[in-house]
Amino acid sequence: MTDVRTAEDPPWEGLHGSERYAVCLHAARAGNRRARATLVEDLTPLVWHVARGNGLPNAVAEDVVQTVWLALFSHIDTLAEPRALAGWLITTTRREAQRVRGKGANQMHLTDEMAETLPSTQPQPEDEALRADRDSRLWRAFAGLPEKCQELLRLTVLGGRTEYRLVAEAMHMPRGSIGPTRGRCLNTLRELLDTEGGGG
Repeated sequence: MTDVRTAEDPPWEGLHGSERYAVCLHAARAGNRRARATLVEDLTPLVWHVARGNGLPNAVAEDVVQTVWLALFSHIDTLAEPRALAGWLITTTRREAQRVRGKGANQMHLTDEMAETLPSTQPQPEDEALRADRDSRLWRAFAGLPEKCQELLRLTVLGGRTEYRLVAEAMHMPRGSIGPTRGRCLNTLRELLDTEGGGG
């Protein structure tokens, strides 16, 4: 099937993964605002979930996401390998999140955050207590996973829009191994939940 493009289409139209972002990055370096907007739109979910995965509450994670994009566009001409953009964003986001946490940023567990934002129309407080307990067990089990499994699940489960190709690039893994490794990590998570008494 032939890919039909018009003269108005940007050069990254129809491209995917690292190739798409490399072309966007080159265009952004030349001052193309549409290319910058495409990078932000495509990759912000990835940056966001890495920030949240490092234990930051929403408000602090938003600041980290903004800082990471400002850092990229401030040093856009110095990124040595455009095809490694996703990996650069993940590393930079992780470092910034750790820096913010090191300064004593107010950390908030997901379950606490959910409890604070729950509508007052929830029918039974007992149901919410059970759900909070379940979520607490889930995150304790998640914290017990190897770091590589945690990162993989953040990128493939929490970051639902993220492509396996992008995950493979970011984690320096063969693309074909992402699915099987994810499955093993999920099985380990289930085993940890069973140990916690939260399986089922």
